[in-house]
Amino acid sequence: MALLPFAEAKSALLASARVMADVEEVDLADAFGRVLAADLVSPMTVPPFSNAAMDGYALRAADAAGPGARLPVSQRIAAGDVPSPLATGSAARIFTGAQVPEGADSVVMQEDCEADGDAVIVRQPPVPGQHVRLRGSDLTQGKTLLTAGSRLSAAGLGLVASVGIGRVPLFRRLKAAIFFTGSELVMPGQPLPAGHIYNSNRYVMRGFLGDLGVDILDLGIVADDRAATRAALRRAAAEADLILTSGGMSVGEEDHVIDAVKAEGHIDVWKIAAKPGKPLAFGAVVADARETAFIGLPGNPVAVWSSLLTLVAPYIRRCQGLTRIEPERQRLRADFGYTLKGNRLEFVRVRRNERGGLDLYPTQDSAVISSAAWADGVALIPAGATILPGDVVEYLPGPGWTP
Repeated sequence: MALLPFAEAKSALLASARVMADVEEVDLADAFGRVLAADLVSPMTVPPFSNAAMDGYALRAADAAGPGARLPVSQRIAAGDVPSPLATGSAARIFTGAQVPEGADSVVMQEDCEADGDAVIVRQPPVPGQHVRLRGSDLTQGKTLLTAGSRLSAAGLGLVASVGIGRVPLFRRLKAAIFFTGSELVMPGQPLPAGHIYNSNRYVMRGFLGDLGVDILDLGIVADDRAATRAALRRAAAEADLILTSGGMSVGEEDHVIDAVKAEGHIDVWKIAAKPGKPLAFGAVVADARETAFIGLPGNPVAVWSSLLTLVAPYIRRCQGLTRIEPERQRLRADFGYTLKGNRLEFVRVRRNERGGLDLYPTQDSAVISSAAWADGVALIPAGATILPGDVVEYLPGPGWTP
């Protein structure tokens, strides 16, 4: 079977993504990291009144045009107070965030003033508008705060809260069922029998999915058995929106995933021209006349990490309804040499250095998970390319990017 070019495989995968249709109203306190299902429009103007940017005295700038002006203090205004109009030729003691009284056009900070009994001496003449946050200087009523497809950040939550919105319309969280094939796999914390390995892929996958805000149905390790694999697929299809597996993607006698998926649904793409990540497949599993998307990843841990970064994460973000699904690739200097033979695009593990270039992890074997733990991203090396130190390469930041 000919390998499908990575770009074509990615386009096909993204084209198959179905945006989550279910929408729910959620309390703002529980909305962090979730995706908006509709535009949010401000129901009010912010700030709703002009207020003091610091502690000091509110006055008319014209009443203190010269240094050393002495003005009687006609009122004291703390945050939350409703002030009276400012008496002509007077000042008001005011505190940060308090409403500027009608008739005042500036605030002189207290360090530039001197209290003198029931009056204040203004040592530094103000200019109109000084230290005043004007009504509507942040938001006006009817302005779009955030658009549908935005992920709610901490600042975004603060923005929504600032206009009094307590509940927001969000896409339902995507639920992914995951399992890992291999009779040789053992869970961390358990004794390791001869010929076995610990299941690191479970934690790579859970970490990625958790960072993406996905609910996880973890079906654990599935033995290298076709009937057990089919049973796991059926359960996953019945309970989740997406099925993610690792291992069992080749054509050996102990590799059953591809045949099991074909028996329970269909495979649309299998084997792509990428390294690591060649034996990657996607399609769907059918249960009760409903198709659940399936993505099968290789068994090597770096291949899992790389495939999640370059293919699965953008696909999931699209299903979540996000408008931005991946970071822009950067063009950075390679402070290494690398020759790539063969016909596959390679994602090599790199890390930015203090000189503004990229360093290469010395071992690029797809079984060496330490390379992914060390890296902060990958450099894309085209098939057959020779990279010399100083050449510019495409760089894709690693996990943790937030749209």
